Amino acid sequence: MIKISKAILEVMEEVKGIEKGADVGSGSMKYKGVNDKDVKTIIGASMKKHGLSIVPTSVEPSYKIDRWQEEDSWSKSVPKAMKTKQSVFTSVVTKYLLIHDSGETIELSGYGHGVDSQDKGAGKATTYALKNTLLYTFLVPTGTIDDTDITHSQDIEVPQSPPKAPAEVLPTMTDKQITDAIVWIQTQAKQDSAIRSLKRKYKFDETSLLEKLKEKLKEK
Repeated sequence: MIKISKAILEVMEEVKGIEKGADVGSGSMKYKGVNDKDVKTIIGASMKKHGLSIVPTSVEPSYKIDRWQEEDSWSKSVPKAMKTKQSVFTSVVTKYLLIHDSGETIELSGYGHGVDSQDKGAGKATTYALKNTLLYTFLVPTGTIDDTDITHSQDIEVPQSPPKAPAEVLPTMTDKQITDAIVWIQTQAKQDSAIRSLKRKYKFDETSLLEKLKEKLKEK
């Protein structure tokens, strides 16, 4: 493995770093990322120069699909019609063969995931897997310092699961759950980000939700 190891070291020596030139997301959630194109162009050119190539040999995917109801903002009916939304989370474990023109090879592995409402999750996941494999194989720094080096995990907000519409939630609640929900809303709702999210999405406040729960309790 002497020749392929030497070629890897030569690529590491040549590619000192790749800047984060991509804007990912929007608004307050916007952050800088590394372009897939930049990774393939910069690292790929150096690999070619030093007699290296890479080919995918295996992809093991897994999927998780979440569906929920939310108000259709384009609907003119009163109350507004509800529409079904979905989120497809795709993760992949990949394998690649790093090949040197001498005939020496090394098997590499990678991981990536992507979220999309339709069928683009697999493309996102495999793109991230290859990009991360190339960056990690040749230990290429990105930007001035990686995000994981300067952000504590406790400072990252845990994403909330897509809220269900009240009509979908209430029929499945037991008497005890309804009673507990009434007490919880009375004491905690104004401080709870999940309830604030429900208020914005479904256009009701804590009081109206409380009334709905009380009505459901009376039906029981």
